[in-house]
Amino acid sequence: MRFKHPALWAQACCAALALMLAAAPAAWAQAPAAPIVLGQSVALTGAGAGLALPFQQGAKLHFDRVNAAGGIGGRLIELVTLDDAGTPEQAAANTQKLLAQNPLALFGYYGSPQVTASYKLIKDSDVLLFAPLAGGDEFRGAVYPNVFTLRPGYAEESVAVMRHAATLGVRKLALLHGADSESLAALESAENTLNGLGANLVFKGPITAPDKALAAKPESLLVIGDARGAASTIRELRAQGFRGPVYGFSNTGESLLAEQLGTAGAGVVVVRGVPRSDNARLAIVRELQADAAAGKLGKPNVYMLEGYIAARVMTEALRRMGKDISRARLRKTLEGMEELNLGGFRVHFAGDRVASRLLELGLIDGQGRVRE
Repeated sequence: MRFKHPALWAQACCAALALMLAAAPAAWAQAPAAPIVLGQSVALTGAGAGLALPFQQGAKLHFDRVNAAGGIGGRLIELVTLDDAGTPEQAAANTQKLLAQNPLALFGYYGSPQVTASYKLIKDSDVLLFAPLAGGDEFRGAVYPNVFTLRPGYAEESVAVMRHAATLGVRKLALLHGADSESLAALESAENTLNGLGANLVFKGPITAPDKALAAKPESLLVIGDARGAASTIRELRAQGFRGPVYGFSNTGESLLAEQLGTAGAGVVVVRGVPRSDNARLAIVRELQADAAAGKLGKPNVYMLEGYIAARVMTEALRRMGKDISRARLRKTLEGMEELNLGGFRVHFAGDRVASRLLELGLIDGQGRVRE
């Protein structure tokens, strides 16, 4: 349309401008708030996926629950997950990509070597790594001040194993370990701690050598490995007639191991750093079970529960920050958490960077079920 008279042209321009200004507030009101970004590198594929994938699924289930209720102050929580296939080099490369997205924090990494490789990129920054699924003891010390963990490390798991063995009067211990990076990290902690506790370590070798372990005539065995590898070794130990106690660290995963072993699991004791994943007496377990059923993820295991709890703790920290969400405030908020009960799981960060000192022993029975 053309206006022959300048006055008419000016009037049309003014009218159009008025319409734009009137519409602008409505457009601004509809603009979504920026999400709260958390960056995660885990093994979605490869040998570690049996542990890392359910952890990631559990965390996402809880964040999805929070987002469905409107998020945190109208801001959604966005968990950006990249697959590192369980390799430290890829975890570090993923971390570079995640940091480029300016996340509030890194969240729920899997594997002690992966954490070590990735930490180099954040050690001189204000970025926190929260709740890694990694039991390396060093992450709970002064060398890694930007790491906040959910539960104790392998040294404390070793103490729990030795205390239980002592009640049974067994001192001669054989140690079998997997070749994956997390098992090797657990092996180092186990050796250092067990020797310091005065254990009589009669054999140490790969998880594929149960016959050599039995030749050393141990009274008990500690099998360090993922559920599948540990189950294969334990079945062979039982087939060769060993009837003494067999122990597993938390990276074995009691419910996964019980499923793998079935009736061959009788007498196997596994450490866990979270409650039983089928303990419906706890509100947080019931919530996970409901969310997992709605998401058609099947029966939750201990790794899924740990991821769910980690997300719950992070969500609580975000809520406490209110509208002033920043990296500095996140650290301060976590450091101030004390005697907090989240659906039956107690959190106490104050004075430490370890949320919980809970360690429980699960006994697998002759029906392949886990009981206290």
